[in-house]
Amino acid sequence: MKTNLLTRMLKLVPLALIGAMSSASAADKVTFVTDFGYLGRHAYYFVALDKGYYKDANLDVNIVRGQGSSDAIKQVAAGSAQIGFADTATLVLSRANDKVPVKLVAMVYYKAPHAIFALKDSGIKTPKDLEGRTVADAAASSIPRMFGAYAKAAKIDGSKVKWSVVASDAIPATLALGRADAVGYYTISEALLKKAVGSKELVKLVYADAGMDFYSNGIIASEEVIKSQPDVVKRFVAATLRGLKDAIADPEGAAKILNKHHRQIEVDIGTAEMKAVAGLVQSPADKIGTIEEARMKSTVDLVSEAFSLKNPVSPSDVYAPGFVAKP
Repeated sequence: MKTNLLTRMLKLVPLALIGAMSSASAADKVTFVTDFGYLGRHAYYFVALDKGYYKDANLDVNIVRGQGSSDAIKQVAAGSAQIGFADTATLVLSRANDKVPVKLVAMVYYKAPHAIFALKDSGIKTPKDLEGRTVADAAASSIPRMFGAYAKAAKIDGSKVKWSVVASDAIPATLALGRADAVGYYTISEALLKKAVGSKELVKLVYADAGMDFYSNGIIASEEVIKSQPDVVKRFVAATLRGLKDAIADPEGAAKILNKHHRQIEVDIGTAEMKAVAGLVQSPADKIGTIEEARMKSTVDLVSEAFSLKNPVSPSDVYAPGFVAKP
């Protein structure tokens, strides 16, 4: 009798409600692609993963390595990753020249870390000294892509600088072994270069020192994902920024978490990189992640002036507002 009563009660539960209950319990799968391998500067993503922030947001996140900002943008556009991390200038170029349907949803590097490093004994001391020299970097790196703008700002002849391509993880050795006169590298990873060159002294030519002021790396998503899964994007951004704030508050703790996932990244290097990241994000803390239209416009204008773009680009083509929770 009790069994028959239970059967009748279950029949009264709408099938749609059962489906909704099942759907609500299943975590949304997200593949996230980094801008450039796995480095100390990516520690906060692993903090969010390790501390369960993504799980709390009902997300099942798989973090995969990219081979540069343009590679991350292509992967997100193609759908092999739903969300990624990439450089703003590279995204502007991708939108203008290839009409890639990808937008920024949150900013991480409010200040730009783009730089060229050389050994002091190379004789390179100023941007002018780069003329006639070879600079090495990864094929998809944002640094050579922004070099035209840097050359213009630094008042040097960019056509006299030769760029060679190396794998991203070979850059430190390339500089240490003298296989190129200089290398393109983010200032964030200076500690890794210093370890590679040992007692040799480094020279650092930072793009920002030439007067370039622009947004750098942020979280990106395809227009299709932004339109069809806006809540997934919002939850990913919120969980990631939570991890970022934790990593800024405790860089060594973040580096130890990263080291658990990727043993090749030593804790001291990860700690140094997270400290450098802390100097690039917006302040105060409740502003982290936000994108300001006026500053985005100045970034787009800088890229537009430095390159011949196939199609004009506006700030609204590059970023989608509303994905960073208001304080």
